[in-house]
Amino acid sequence: MPEHAPFAGCAVVVVNYASAALLEQNLTRLSRAADGLIVVVVDNASTPDERGELTRIAHAEGWETVLPDTNLGFGLGVNAGVAHAAERGAQRFLLLNPDAVIEPVDAERLFAAVAAHRLTLVSPRVLRPDGSTWFAGADVSLVDGRMSSAAKRPQPAARRAEPWLSGACLAVSAELWDRVGGFADDYFLYWEDVDLSHRVLASGGELAVLDDAVCVHAEGGTQQTGEAHASPAKSNGYYYFNIRNRLLFAARNLSTDDLLAWQRTANAVAWEILLQGGRRQFLHSLRPFSAALRALRDGRRIVRDELAARSGGAAPAEPDSARNAS
Repeated sequence: MPEHAPFAGCAVVVVNYASAALLEQNLTRLSRAADGLIVVVVDNASTPDERGELTRIAHAEGWETVLPDTNLGFGLGVNAGVAHAAERGAQRFLLLNPDAVIEPVDAERLFAAVAAHRLTLVSPRVLRPDGSTWFAGADVSLVDGRMSSAAKRPQPAARRAEPWLSGACLAVSAELWDRVGGFADDYFLYWEDVDLSHRVLASGGELAVLDDAVCVHAEGGTQQTGEAHASPAKSNGYYYFNIRNRLLFAARNLSTDDLLAWQRTANAVAWEILLQGGRRQFLHSLRPFSAALRALRDGRRIVRDELAARSGGAAPAEPDSARNAS
């Protein structure tokens, strides 16, 4: 083995869903320049043509693939990819979105950070294609579940909040991953990174944003073609899972008083989430409202079942509609 082999024992894990062209554009530069890096792509039941294109690219680039028969969602897809990489001997993992681009030097810095601090979950600064900051740390309010940038964090903290890191690009050691058990299996999409961050902190681990490492994230690139920011409109799946999973996170992780407080603000926060797509979207379709109503219904069912379980009532039921939101 070369004396300096920064990518030995390292793996990049990407979950693909109809984004093979993005992977060919974004991931090849890293994989070609990082000698010894294991690249694992999990294909979440794309179309036969898409899967065929992905396997063609993977074969040409030397990537490894995990090909489940069903769409596992983001979190379980990552879990499957990490498990595959661990079987190949990886001890450090970089979890990367298909629409994110990271240079080899920045990936090397992230891998070095988790090698030196094995119980720390690490994110780079995440930039938009225009160079503006997309993510450099964030907080979730434990009072009402609203999100805010870490840059707006009061000093000293004037409210109850907890930091979290975005799943767009995360580095983690095998030791920390095994300690927390990877991503939870019931979020499917969105909020699984908030939940992971919470469990890292609860386990005695730490979160860190590495300022001297950056990646570029064209948010929404896996859901649309053309310029990523041509329209603020979001998918119905975005609305459904962000609204439902906010209450799922609260039910799984918060005290009863906080859970009830999050439930009381559910309608207001759902409206705020819908407005992230702009008001003009409502001129074209009412489907965002439908997605929000289903999310509120299913989220409240999760809360109801969790409260019943805490009081000795019926066991929590599996949430409905989760796989039919998009």
